[in-house]
Order: sequence, then structure tokens, then C-alpha cells
Amino acid sequence: MPLIVDGGQVPAGWLEKAASHRVVPIDQHGARGEGVRVALINNMPDAALEDTELQFFNLLDAVSGDLSVFVKLYSLNGVPRSDRGMRHLNSFYSPIEDLWDSPTDAIIMTGTEPRQPNLRQEPYWPTLVTVLEWAAGNTVSTVLSCLAAHAGVLHHDGIERRRLVDKRFGVFEFSRMVDHALTNGAEATIRFPHSRWNEVEADALNSSGYTILSQSAEAGVDSFVKRKKKSLFVHFQGHPEYGEQTLLKEYRRDVKRFLRGEREDYPNMPRGYFDPEATRLLAHFREVALANPAEDVMEIFPDGAFAERMQNTWAPSAACIYKNWLQFVSEKKAEASCYAPVRVSRTGNTVRFLD
Repeated sequence: MPLIVDGGQVPAGWLEKAASHRVVPIDQHGARGEGVRVALINNMPDAALEDTELQFFNLLDAVSGDLSVFVKLYSLNGVPRSDRGMRHLNSFYSPIEDLWDSPTDAIIMTGTEPRQPNLRQEPYWPTLVTVLEWAAGNTVSTVLSCLAAHAGVLHHDGIERRRLVDKRFGVFEFSRMVDHALTNGAEATIRFPHSRWNEVEADALNSSGYTILSQSAEAGVDSFVKRKKKSLFVHFQGHPEYGEQTLLKEYRRDVKRFLRGEREDYPNMPRGYFDPEATRLLAHFREVALANPAEDVMEIFPDGAFAERMQNTWAPSAACIYKNWLQFVSEKKAEASCYAPVRVSRTGNTVRFLD
């Protein structure tokens, strides 16, 4: 089944790039209430806003199978936006306040680029907390990605994230730690991209009752879960949804920031990501850039020589986790419907069951 965009038009970027065009507006689709309704709360900065839509649409489309998946787009109030970003939100996103009265089975909430060392000082923190509390009582499951995962454990359990010495950047291998509905059918070793300066550690998560699904000695905890009221909260410190060129774009952005003087050190390449030829070309560019640290050097950044041949090596792991997640939400929704209270009308000794 196609994805059905509820509450607005399909963002043009998806229709332009997706060969299958399997995402359609709700008014062009015959489906009604059956399926899974997902609120995608996309808080990524403007530069990644539309790419993130594309990534999640592609991933949910790939794993939905025969299940109708209704997606409604939201973003938190207080995330810094340019005029262009606000125009995009106004065209395709619903106000976050509409979430409280919208039928929603599950939430996917992304992170954003932090501006404050303490997440509680971010301007969107009050709205984020409201979403977390609402999700716990009103959804089957909630996915929190990267910074949103850190915000979730900070709010619910007071777990502070720790600043890393260097950016955790690349595609890493993780061991599957437990048998769980979300990892059913996954390989013993799974691969996911990570791009972050902070982490929450295994000891703090374990002591607060979280179940760690995947972890490695090199990259720490990858994914972990905990039930909060009615909802299973799923936390990713990484990014299963990333496309094959997303880390390349982030690396290019970081190099450009160095050449502009916005960061002091030249960024390290993402680990486990580039092939040997791309690594050689980028190492040579680094030498040129360090010898002449000016923004116009980016004109010879060599991504055109290898970008098109890059592969999404983590796609099987991402598809497995998200297919299991959609199935989990669908099954738990059906179970809740089966055990919903039955409304009756009584007249004397007569009992009539109401629809």
C-alpha cells in the first residue's frame, strides 16, 4: 500500500525524487481508518528538513507492505527557522497543537542541531516535554531519534548525556543484545549511521530500566527501549533512516565550516563509510584545504567523482527494525480494539449493545 499523507499536500521534494510516487494525499486515496497513523515530528534544521522527509518516506514506504500508513507532518515550536523553512512548514506541516486532537497510533520525532549545552534551555523544550507526556499516554509506540532520544531520557529519568571527545561519525557495527519484537529477524550484527557529539551511556540506561537492543564497544549504545505509560518508547542514538549520501553531505558541510573559520579543526572522515578511492581523494583534498584554508577551495571538493556510486549498506538493518516496528504498532492497536470497553444500553431486563 502507498503511504498516505494526512493533513496536507505531499512535499514536492518527495514527488520529484521518488520513482514509485507511492506517497499520496489522503484525499486521493480510498483508505479510511484502517492502518497505522504516524505523526512525523520533523525538527531537523532547514538544510536537512526536506531530506529528512524523504528519508522517512522512503523507509516507511519500503517496509509498509500491505499495511496502510498514514503520515502527518509536524515540527516543534521554537526550532530556529529561516523564512524559506517557515514557508515549507506552513505549506506541508500541521501545527503541533493539532496533535492533541488527532487520532495517532505512533510518533517518530527527530532531533535538531543543539544550540545550548543544557537541553532544558532550548526554546523548544516546553513543547517537546508536552509531546513526550502526550505520547506516553496516547500512542502505541514513540520513536525518538538522536537528540530527541537524549531529551526523552533526560525528561523521563533525569539521565544526562555526556559530551564526546570527538564526533561519533560514520557507519558502525553493533551487536544485537537481546531478543525483542523490534529485532526479530535481524542479523547478530547490524549496521547503522551515527552523527553526534553526545551520548547516553549503558550503565545509566540499565539502572533506569531501559532495555538495550544494540550496542558496540566502539560506538556505545545504538538503540534502546522502555515502556512509558501506554507507549513503548524506542530510542535511536543513530539514524537508520539516513540515505546513502547523507553522511557525505554532513561531512561536506563540516569541511565548509572549517574553511569559513566556523570551527577550529578539520573534521575527521566518517568511519566505515567511504570506499578506498573516495578516501584517497578526500585525503588529498584535505591536504589542499589545510594549505589554503579558504571557502572557495570547496569548488574542487571531489564528491562528484564518487557520490553516485555510494551504497546504503545499512538498509537491511533499517528495514528490519522499522518493519517490525510498524507490525508491532499494528498488532498492539488491534489488540486494544479487541479489548475496548463495550457500550451497552439497559431498559429493564433488556441489554442492547451499541456500536
